[in-house]
Amino acid sequence: MSERLIAIGDIHGCKVALERLLAEVAPTSKDIVVTLGDYVDRGPDSRGVIDTLIELRRSTQLIGLVGNHEEMMLEVIRDGQSPHGWLKYGGVETLDSYGFDGGLDFLPQSHEDFFDSLGDYFEYEDYFFTHAAYDPDTPLEHQPPEMLRWYTLNDGFPAAHISGKTAVVGHTAMRDGEILDIGHLLDIDTFCYGGGWLTAIDLYSRQVWQVAQDGRVRSTQAQY
Repeated sequence: MSERLIAIGDIHGCKVALERLLAEVAPTSKDIVVTLGDYVDRGPDSRGVIDTLIELRRSTQLIGLVGNHEEMMLEVIRDGQSPHGWLKYGGVETLDSYGFDGGLDFLPQSHEDFFDSLGDYFEYEDYFFTHAAYDPDTPLEHQPPEMLRWYTLNDGFPAAHISGKTAVVGHTAMRDGEILDIGHLLDIDTFCYGGGWLTAIDLYSRQVWQVAQDGRVRSTQAQY
């Protein structure tokens, strides 16, 4: 059993918030830290976020999930898909952070390796983690990718999963800055890039940490 089981919501290029959040949480090698995806796009420093997460792996047990924004980016730069959709939803900011000069080979090898390491879901003890949502009647290993990465809770909450475990997700931004808790599901995307907070939660103690894009700390002691 890990000392703490910590989830971090959608970061979206908010490096200052991420660095301050990690300073507050102070994860150790005994903790498991699960990042729920959407590291890139919209915020000002996607490249810096990836650098920070690569460094974090040296000091804690980091489990990274892939979000729909990573999917969009990689489909453009690896699979040759049209960039228009990605650019519309924050890709311009990501390209700027990498100093884009017209070529699609802008990712450093360490970043390529980081994106290759990301998983679709993570299951641990009484919890499972996905970027967006899940099909309640399908085992995790057979979940459709569109549910894991694209489904919005604005279209309805999924029922409890057949595993009986509690889901921890992001993707659907809680624009009021508050965690959504419906019992069998927690949504911890609290809209950092749009003026809300970057949220981390320890699932064991239910302690919550929240930091704004400019580094302001909302709370380091709240029990959720």
